Amino acid sequence: MECRVLGSRCAGAGAGGQILGKTGSATLCVKATCSTSFTGSAKHEQNMHGNVKPLQLAASRSSRLVNRSPVLQQQRNLAARSSSANVCTTFHDAKGVSSDAIEEKIGVLLLNLGGPETLDDVQPFLFNLFADPDIIRLPRLFRFLQKPLAKLISTFRAPKSKEGYSSIGGGSPLRKITDEQANALKIALEKKNLHANIYVGMRYWYPFTEEAIDQIKKDKITKLVVLPLYPQYSISTSGSSIRVLQNIVKEDSYFSGLPISIIESWYQRDGYVKSMSDLIEKELSIFSNPEEVMIFFSAHGVPLTYVEDAGDPYRDQMEECIALIMGELRSRGILNSHTLAYQSRVGPVQWLKPYTDKVIVELGQKGVKSLLAVPVSFVSEHIETLEEIDMEYKELALESGIENWGRVPALGCTSSFISDLADAVVEALPSASALVTRKPNDTDSDMDLMHHLSKMFFGSILAFVLLLSPRLISAFRNTML
Repeated sequence: MECRVLGSRCAGAGAGGQILGKTGSATLCVKATCSTSFTGSAKHEQNMHGNVKPLQLAASRSSRLVNRSPVLQQQRNLAARSSSANVCTTFHDAKGVSSDAIEEKIGVLLLNLGGPETLDDVQPFLFNLFADPDIIRLPRLFRFLQKPLAKLISTFRAPKSKEGYSSIGGGSPLRKITDEQANALKIALEKKNLHANIYVGMRYWYPFTEEAIDQIKKDKITKLVVLPLYPQYSISTSGSSIRVLQNIVKEDSYFSGLPISIIESWYQRDGYVKSMSDLIEKELSIFSNPEEVMIFFSAHGVPLTYVEDAGDPYRDQMEECIALIMGELRSRGILNSHTLAYQSRVGPVQWLKPYTDKVIVELGQKGVKSLLAVPVSFVSEHIETLEEIDMEYKELALESGIENWGRVPALGCTSSFISDLADAVVEALPSASALVTRKPNDTDSDMDLMHHLSKMFFGSILAFVLLLSPRLISAFRNTML
């Protein structure tokens, strides 16, 4: 197993103050980055350059933290301290920074998933995850089932998830690494003569998006750039956090007038593509016969209905991302074969295919002997890289006849990657504008109610049966675990 020392790639991040907070998102397009303006449905269109056209979102549901369980309430005073690097914006002949922004107080909000820091956090973290209507997408008629289903699934998945977190040290390193990335980004921006307050917002664990938003308001930020730490856009990642901010904007006059720009996806940026290619090239050189190695991109999966019914651009962006990375590698004379698969599926529904575990077995059967795993949708080490890839998939690969296994580390605080994120922030500033929200109408439904009515009706019946029948609960548990 190629297990990295967490945080080792962040040596240049410095020891600045702890940067905590939580998420939001919105507005416009800047060069290779994509931004969003809140107004209509939930579909994306790809233009001829692969950029996503402005996303139209309906203010159709609350994406605030769906439920703060008693466990969360008890922990909140201990773990939820939100702060920022308190830096006023001053410039010294700033390159690439508009002169009319000299008196601005700039904020940058980093968005991420979050993760349980202790084993006791696992079940409430899972509850928050599955209680998000962007994770389990129910039509409005059945959204009263959201919390009961989240409670059921989180309760039954918690034991197995705890085993996974135990195997990587008893908790997720995601918060620590994200804080290191925030510090590194702050330093990179300062080198570009842009001084800004950096905030971190997690969707499902501390520090929550709402806490970062509160701190941004207290700091009287005058312009905000929102940067999801997801290279590709999905309604279940960046999209979910965007809806948190959208709901805050509707309720808070400060944020309704605050110029905000969101860098919605950045997988197509040269800095990201080259940074990924650098890591792949370095890991290939470790193999005794690098030219024989299959490059195996493993991305986090999403349910197929997200793409086919809700218009999620994630699959298209992922495929374009792989093409860009492989194009860069070929320009360097690296001609290895490659494949893409999707990991981390949950439950009996169909997810994006092909599945990582199935492909690994098939590659072994075809005689592939050397495999380099590339976690392409992750920029930080966490349970899906450290446990699922490094342990489960490595073991499966060796059992399937693959003899040589390697894994590309997550980008972390790689200097070229952080520098490119800083460039993206600077480029996004001129696009910042106040968000526009409106009340939803009947045509704004996230999923076609008539198309899904029968499936969700029977699903709701099943949920109640599961809640009432211990025997069926046991069967459901076996399916989920």
